[in-house]
Amino acid sequence: MSSSEQGPAYLGLGSVLAVALGTLWLALVGHLDLYINPRYDLFTTVLAAVAVPASVAGLVAVARGHGHAHDGVGHAHDDGPAHARDDAADSSYEDGSDAARAVRRAAPTAARVTRRVLGVAAAVVTVGITAAMLVLPPTTLSARTAQQRSVDTPTLSNATGTQDVALLGSEGVDTSEYGVKDWAALIRQTTDTTALVGKPVELSGFVVPGADGSFTLTRFVISCCAVDAQPVGLGVVTDGAVPDADRWVRVTGKLAANPDQSAEARIVVRAASVRVIDQPTDPYEY
Repeated sequence: MSSSEQGPAYLGLGSVLAVALGTLWLALVGHLDLYINPRYDLFTTVLAAVAVPASVAGLVAVARGHGHAHDGVGHAHDDGPAHARDDAADSSYEDGSDAARAVRRAAPTAARVTRRVLGVAAAVVTVGITAAMLVLPPTTLSARTAQQRSVDTPTLSNATGTQDVALLGSEGVDTSEYGVKDWAALIRQTTDTTALVGKPVELSGFVVPGADGSFTLTRFVISCCAVDAQPVGLGVVTDGAVPDADRWVRVTGKLAANPDQSAEARIVVRAASVRVIDQPTDPYEY
């Protein structure tokens, strides 16, 4: 294998090894759910467990291939004095300049330097990614991300699934266990929201600041992984101070008509209390 082929091989296998080790660590400490939907935990862990020995074997194979290539070069140089004289004669015939001979001598040295640089780069990538995943604390998606992904627009319904809205709004259904996603689906998919006014709610989420005296109580809904996470939220109107962005709060209150008639969302939560809480161990909805 040539040095130009070894470089990508080292980098690729090193990256696979780093990501696999980081994934296994996240699974071990219980943080894998911050990155993927829990239903994929077992599948992802098994793949990572397979990838570790496979990538190590690949790195060993690449290194051995490099060693065999060097052996071949060494044997080629031991062909004997006659061959050496013939080669020298041919070289002199083709180009007898000292500069040309210096370039030919420098080529193997440049190849060795390139291989070493690429090997060091692969090691740095592997160690760096692994160390970052082990040392840096995992974080959840933020209020800024929610704003970038349009938490306060009607597109929220895209993340709420296909549940029967009519059933959700019926009087015989217990709504005490509804989360932010459920209420967001109900409000944004129901044509007549007047029946929802006055319904009690108790919800937790993080704060995305809004206009005066209001904020959006937000959760991220994950279908596969954090990359496709879609924010869902409910507008909250409070007479008290609005908590800082990204603070997790528990809101107790009732659904009410949105005082901002120009807003897309027709229903908001009129908060009776807004209490700051710790981020839950499982901050996402699915």
